[in-house]
Amino acid sequence: MVSLRKLSVSLVMLALGVTVLIPFIWMISSSFKIQADLFKYPIHWIPQNPILSNYEEVWGGKYKFALFYWNSAKITFFTVVGSIITSSLAGFAFAKLNFKGRDFIFLMYLATMIIPAQVLLVPRFILFDRVGLVNTHWAVILPGIFTVFGTFLMRQFFSTIPSELLEAAKVDGAGFFRIYWQICLPLTKPAIVTLLILTFTWHWNEYENPLIFLRSSELFTLPIGLSSFVDEYGANYSLIMAASVSALLPLIIVVAIFQRFFVEGIASSGLKG
Repeated sequence: MVSLRKLSVSLVMLALGVTVLIPFIWMISSSFKIQADLFKYPIHWIPQNPILSNYEEVWGGKYKFALFYWNSAKITFFTVVGSIITSSLAGFAFAKLNFKGRDFIFLMYLATMIIPAQVLLVPRFILFDRVGLVNTHWAVILPGIFTVFGTFLMRQFFSTIPSELLEAAKVDGAGFFRIYWQICLPLTKPAIVTLLILTFTWHWNEYENPLIFLRSSELFTLPIGLSSFVDEYGANYSLIMAASVSALLPLIIVVAIFQRFFVEGIASSGLKG
């Protein structure tokens, strides 16, 4: 009976997985087809005459796709590195340092998660405009470096580290930063990878902030560039599919590399259902 139930659940999950993958398979297949073969029925999931000209047009044509790619990579890199540094430091402080009002400050910090991000766009734009950050990549990078969720995630993971380990390090003469850097941080690899994947995915696909704060086309990120690409090549779905596959590839690579640590990090930080 138990085996039958497991088999049924596995079949249902398999069917759901295939359903989710079908659009991506069609997108990849279409990127290697000419426009005339795109909507033929029945669908040829494996292109009969695969071509690479769509990718050549996307990357080597008049469209500045490579520049948008580079802008997204630069913004995402600095945001991911910055968020890991600030979140791990703040998470360590809230989890392992005893100071007055620690729990209240952390609660108030968490409470800011209920504030919609759109509410802060106008005051943030005014602030960045006055300090000269509008139409620069820093206007997109700086807000992403400080993340409440990242601090919460790291704090949950640091809380699982035995306090006796830290006390032993103090006895040996280690300071707080040395304890953080040499003892605690190496033990939080799953949490760091989890934060890396979530932050990378979010900011690689971010559309709203670049749309508001970036004005020059030379500064556009990939989501903004893809939107412009669709406007310019609206009828050429083969080129759009090739551009979309190119944009999706870094996400697939990052998740594939760090998937094991990601699952472990979610489980260990108390975020699983």
